[in-house]
Amino acid sequence: MVLTALRGAIGFLTRIPIGRDEAAWGAFARSPWTFPVVGYLVGGLVAAPLLLASPPASVPSPTAALGFVLAVYAVTGIGHLDGVADLGDAAAVHGDREERRRVLKDSRLGVGGTVALALVVLGLATAALAVVEVAATAGSGGVSLAALGIVVAAEVGAKAATAALVCVGDAPHEGLGSALTDESAPGSALPVIALAAPAALLAWPRVLPGVAALLAALATAALVARWARRRLGGISGDALGATTEIARVAALHAGVIAWTRF
Repeated sequence: MVLTALRGAIGFLTRIPIGRDEAAWGAFARSPWTFPVVGYLVGGLVAAPLLLASPPASVPSPTAALGFVLAVYAVTGIGHLDGVADLGDAAAVHGDREERRRVLKDSRLGVGGTVALALVVLGLATAALAVVEVAATAGSGGVSLAALGIVVAAEVGAKAATAALVCVGDAPHEGLGSALTDESAPGSALPVIALAAPAALLAWPRVLPGVAALLAALATAALVARWARRRLGGISGDALGATTEIARVAALHAGVIAWTRF
């Protein structure tokens, strides 16, 4: 069951072609602890392009940062960005919950969604550039693997943040959100946090950057949950997808700030 749940998590949270069968999905839906575990895998994969800033490649920092952004969406897909766009459009609506829910189901992209997408992608790119520059400085000419630990910690934090919402949230309607939230209870968040916590040590010997990344991701989840409950009536699939994207950006920036300022 553990391996089946992990296969399902990889199949759902990445574009790696495994775990797409019904049994794997069912096991994953009942196992929110798999989110942060997959976060370690994804974080390691997407951090690899940042190493191009080191010799012998020594590509320019902006190029390495672009490689990181491309890697993120090559590995995880762009499905979660749809949640960002939908929540952005819903946030721009001047109406009640029903009107916002109607906008969530509208496939057309509005101004709110466009701005939200631009901010998330720009935030991801600038965070990647900051990580490269910090890592190069810390690595004395090469990219410091300790600094790249921020990237993995941020990915683990983003996945843990989403899993936490799965555990404590209630969906406002049937759909992807309810398929996940109905299978978990608040107590299921404890293994999620326990499995995510070691990511704080990935920037060793610096601990604060990893801690900051994890806390920023979880704080993002709390803010999204509060907004979604008040404005949408619960945690929808769009809210879960948007949490992953926004929490990743917040965690990366928080980790870099902690590295450079403390």
